[in-house]
Amino acid sequence: MSETGQRVAVITGASQGIGAGLVAGYRAQGWAVVANSLKIKPADDPAVLTVEGDVSKPATAGRIVGAALKRFGRIDTLVNNAGVFIGKPFTNYTMEDYQLAVAVNLTGFFLMTQRVITEMLKSGSGHIVNISTTMVEHAHATSPALLASLTKGGLVAATKSLAVEYASRGIRANAVSLGVIETPLNPPEAFTALAKLHPMGHVGQVSDVVQGILYLESAPFVTGEILHIDGGQSAGS
Repeated sequence: MSETGQRVAVITGASQGIGAGLVAGYRAQGWAVVANSLKIKPADDPAVLTVEGDVSKPATAGRIVGAALKRFGRIDTLVNNAGVFIGKPFTNYTMEDYQLAVAVNLTGFFLMTQRVITEMLKSGSGHIVNISTTMVEHAHATSPALLASLTKGGLVAATKSLAVEYASRGIRANAVSLGVIETPLNPPEAFTALAKLHPMGHVGQVSDVVQGILYLESAPFVTGEILHIDGGQSAGS
C-alpha cells in the first residue's frame, strides 16, 4: 500500500520512449507508478509496479487495475500512451494494419479508460490523459498516415466527450497532440527529414512531452484540452 496521500499514475506503453520518460517524470514528482507494456521488466524501485500485457485484451485492463489497487490502493491518473503508428499510402494498408491500429489505439484506450474511471468515480477524482498526433488536424502530403489520423482523431473526440461527461464528478480528461518526437519508433537517420514537418525546424524530445503532461497534471481547472506539443506544426507550415 502506498504511503498516505501518495498519488498513483497508471501508464501504458511504458517500457521505452515517451512511456519510460513519463514513469521517470511522475516518480520525480513523488508519484507511485503502475507501468504497463506488452513486454516490460520488473522495476527495482518499490514505487514502480510493472504489469505485462496487451491493452487491447479485456483481461489486461482488469489485471492492471487490480494490481494497482492491491499494491497502492488508488488510481489518480491514467495515461493512455500505448499506441502504434503505421505510416503508408492509404491503398497500401492491409486489414492486419487496420485491425492492429484499431486494437491498440482505440480498443486499448476504451478498455483501460472504462475500467479506471469506474474506480475514479468511487473517490470522486481522477485524470485521464490521451496521446494523439497533430496529423489528425494537419495532414501532410509527404507523410501519409490515415490510420493514425483515424484512430488518434477518435481519441481527440473521446477526450472532449469524457471531459464534459465527468466534469461534475471530479474527473478531468485531456490530451496531448504530438509532432514528431525523437523515440525508438523512428531510426535516427529519419529525424533530419522529419524535422521539416515542424516550423521550428527540429523534432521534439521525450522531455517536451513529459513536461506538457505534467503541466496538465498540475492544472486542476483544465479539462477537455488538446495540448499541442508539435513545434508549431498545428499552426501551419
